[in-house]
Amino acid sequence: MDHVIGPLDLSAHVDEALAVQAAAFGLGPDEVAVRRQIVLRHMTHPGARALGATVRGRLVGFVYGMPNDRTHWWSTVVEPYLRAQGTDDWLDDSFVITELHVHPAYQNRGAGRALITTITDAATEPRSILSAIDTESPARGLYRSLGYQDLARRVVFPSAPKPYAVMGATLPLHRPPAG
Repeated sequence: MDHVIGPLDLSAHVDEALAVQAAAFGLGPDEVAVRRQIVLRHMTHPGARALGATVRGRLVGFVYGMPNDRTHWWSTVVEPYLRAQGTDDWLDDSFVITELHVHPAYQNRGAGRALITTITDAATEPRSILSAIDTESPARGLYRSLGYQDLARRVVFPSAPKPYAVMGATLPLHRPPAG
């Protein structure tokens, strides 16, 4: 079944989106409650945008992001790691992919690729940054195929059980040749 990519009022559909994230990321109810407040706060930031992937009207994936701001919590955590690699200039003039999740039953069907390329195609910034768990995973493979490269690895977020990698790509994202 083909997915449809379109604008998502994430504040109005936060519980549906977090159910997708919980399934994809293995989050418990307490983590979902914390993330709900974070998502709602993020969506008030200037330039914050969200897209959803639906199948027969059901949300099966979502992405959201915003122009990066060095004063945001995420930037303050990753900045020392990037500075140590000489890549902290990526925190300026970048569109940050805050979250990208596809329900496991709908993964490996192009929804994640369509979500991230569609949201970054609308960005006015010349590049994009994101963080992903620092392990070889389908998500990291997807990001690499789109042109994202590691800017810093073994980035530790408070309360996160695993280290992350910060990745960056110039926009527009790379598209493999058709066929």
